[in-house]
Amino acid sequence: MTKTSRIPGFHRMAPRERLAAVAAFAGLDADAVERLGDTGNLDAALADRLIENVIGTMNIPLGVATNMRIDGEDVLIPMATEESSVVAAVCNAGRQCYENGGFATSLSGTVMIAQIQAVNVADPQAARLRILDQRAAIQAACDACDPVLVSLGGGFRDVEARVLETAGGVMLITHLIVDTRDAMGANAVNSMAEKLAPSIERWTGGRVYLRILSNLADRRLARARAVWRCADIGGVAVRDGIISAYHFAAADPYRAATHNKGVMNGISAVVLATGNDTRAVEAGAHAYAARSGSYSSLTRFEVTADGDLSGSIELPMAVGLVGGATRLHPTAQSCLKILGVTSAERLARIIAAVGLAQNFSALKALATTGIQKGHMALHAQNIAMMAGALGDEIERVAAALVAGGVVRIDVAQSVLADLRNS
Repeated sequence: MTKTSRIPGFHRMAPRERLAAVAAFAGLDADAVERLGDTGNLDAALADRLIENVIGTMNIPLGVATNMRIDGEDVLIPMATEESSVVAAVCNAGRQCYENGGFATSLSGTVMIAQIQAVNVADPQAARLRILDQRAAIQAACDACDPVLVSLGGGFRDVEARVLETAGGVMLITHLIVDTRDAMGANAVNSMAEKLAPSIERWTGGRVYLRILSNLADRRLARARAVWRCADIGGVAVRDGIISAYHFAAADPYRAATHNKGVMNGISAVVLATGNDTRAVEAGAHAYAARSGSYSSLTRFEVTADGDLSGSIELPMAVGLVGGATRLHPTAQSCLKILGVTSAERLARIIAAVGLAQNFSALKALATTGIQKGHMALHAQNIAMMAGALGDEIERVAAALVAGGVVRIDVAQSVLADLRNS
């Protein structure tokens, strides 16, 4: 019988019914069906409301980074990630600057941008001015979209318009500048852009196509900085190795891609743990890293007047405490409680500090023992389990792999066989 992905009424089925249909299609055995049917600490009914066509959930390990002092306050930081060494890296970086005050942070604001694209505008330069002349009408329309946001001190802040030369001709792009306060803000600014679209067409004589937020949230920059004393990180040679690694990333996009991936290892883990949008944050960060026209480092490292290592980071951080999974997911709510945050601003600042800490640890490892020593020591346990190790066998096999300097599944299988035969 030919299999088909055309399953009538699939979206109307209950999660268990969908799972049965998928199991029949893919030939899943009973154990696989049972695992997929176990939604853990997320109620299946809630999962079915969060996204479409739910059949189960994907559990990701949730760890907690310690040793982090941020703006004079000690913080425990939940991190959801499947990659070994990520949580440990933040703990180590925090420990090494803890006695020197930890991390200082700030945020430029909680402002988002919505874009409205108008094409076929006969007189784009004059139309740009006509839009700017309508600032009062634009403000009234935007604020009417979300009176609750306005009551909380947010809402419309400004309008910008720019003429953009493209391969498809001249476009007139209107930016709505909106303070979204403790919300990430996508729904709010998208609603405003859609409401303004007919007016933009009337004022410009053009046709509006796209009306949506920009994830390059460069009015919402989170910043963090810290100083690591040379004596706490292994001396001048280690300091200079870290700075050299940073210079490499700043100059070379091939290095910067991996360098910034390390930054995002930490950032995305906290964003995910708090139910925020990892893809939006990642898109904004990487776009910001390329704002000069060449992709470069999100972090900076320098030598202080006292000869110590100064690190800093600045990047867009569009996160919120209200709306979506952040408000609905019980684990996300618990993570916010662990963090002790009561504003999106504080959350963004903590996340920036985590990104800097993650990057420091990665650069220190690269500049000294190499990234693999610490990473593979932790990864060895995963390899041991993949080889079939159980219980205390996992630690014993992993220790043997690390001691032998070769962390591979075939080696792990051989070690496990010897262990069981002894």
